[in-house]
Amino acid sequence: MDTLTRIKQPIKRDFIEFEELFNSALTSTDGLLGSALSHIRQRGGKRMRPILTLLMAKNFGEVNLVTQHSAVGLELLHTASLVHDDVVDESGERRGQPSLNASFNNKVAVLVGDYILSTALLHVSHTGNQLIVENLAQLGRTLAAGEILQLSNIQNKELSEAVYFDVIKKKTAALFESCAALGALSAGASGEEVEQASLFGQNLGIMFQIRDDIFDYFDSREIGKPTGNDMVEGKLTLPILYALNTSPYESMLTLARKVKAGTINTDEIAVLVEYTKQQGGIEYAEKRMKDFYDESMVFIDNHVADAEIREALISFLGYVMKRNY
Repeated sequence: MDTLTRIKQPIKRDFIEFEELFNSALTSTDGLLGSALSHIRQRGGKRMRPILTLLMAKNFGEVNLVTQHSAVGLELLHTASLVHDDVVDESGERRGQPSLNASFNNKVAVLVGDYILSTALLHVSHTGNQLIVENLAQLGRTLAAGEILQLSNIQNKELSEAVYFDVIKKKTAALFESCAALGALSAGASGEEVEQASLFGQNLGIMFQIRDDIFDYFDSREIGKPTGNDMVEGKLTLPILYALNTSPYESMLTLARKVKAGTINTDEIAVLVEYTKQQGGIEYAEKRMKDFYDESMVFIDNHVADAEIREALISFLGYVMKRNY
C-alpha cells in the first residue's frame, strides 16, 4: 500500500463523496466559464487539505454533510487563491501545467477566481454553522494578508526568520489550520479539541511550506518550478536566511540585497544556492521541520485513539516531511 492510499484508508468512501461534490462545484455549462473550470478540474492535485478535514472529522466522530461542505468550501477557497496568486506572480505554470492565466488571460483568471471564491462561500453556508462560515471568511482575509505581507517583506532589508514564519503561517499554515479545525468542529469536537486540532494543522502547514521552500534549492521538473525561482521573485526563504544569519559574508549579503531589489541574475542565484548548501541551510530547515513534526506527534498521542486514523495521520506527517514534489 503506497503512502497516499494509507493516508486515505479510514476515509475511502468519504473521499469519493468529497470528489464528487467538489467536481460538481467546479462545473458549469456556460461556454468560457465551463472551459476555465474544466481546465482547473483537470489540473487536479492530491487534495491533501480536504483529506485532513475528513480525517479530523473521523477522529472526533463521523464525516457528515457539514464536514463535506466545509471540505469543499476550504478546497475551493484554496483553488481561488492559487488562481489569483498565479496572476499576481505572473506565473505561466502550476504543478508543471499551464496556469489558468497563461491558458486564457489575466481578466478571465481573476473573474474565475472570484467565481470560485463565491462558490466556496456558498458551500460553507450550506453547513448552517455560523462558526464555520466565520472561519472561512477570516481565512480568506488571512491568506490575502499573508500575500501582502510577503510582498512588503521583499522591501524589508532585515533578514528575519521571525518574519519568514509569520508569512508562512498566514500564507500556507492558516489553510491547514482551518482544514483541521473545521473537520473537528463538524464532528462535534469540544472547543479544546478544536483548538488542539487547529494547532496540529498549523504545524503541518508550516512543515509543508518549509519542504516546499527546500525544493527551490534543487532541480526537478516534477515540482514545476526551477531552482532559485523564489529568489527570482524576491523571496529569501528559511535555508538561505539561516546561512546569511550564521555566516554573514558581505559578498553574500550583497547578493541577498540584489534578490530583494529584483536585480539578481541566474549565475548569482546559483552562487547563493551553493552557499546556502555549504553553510548547512538545508539541514537547518529539515531540523526545523522535525521540530514541528515532534509537536504534531504530541497531538496524535493525546487525541487520536483509533489505530487506523493514527496510522493515517502519522503517514500524513511522514509524507509532508519526505515528499519530493
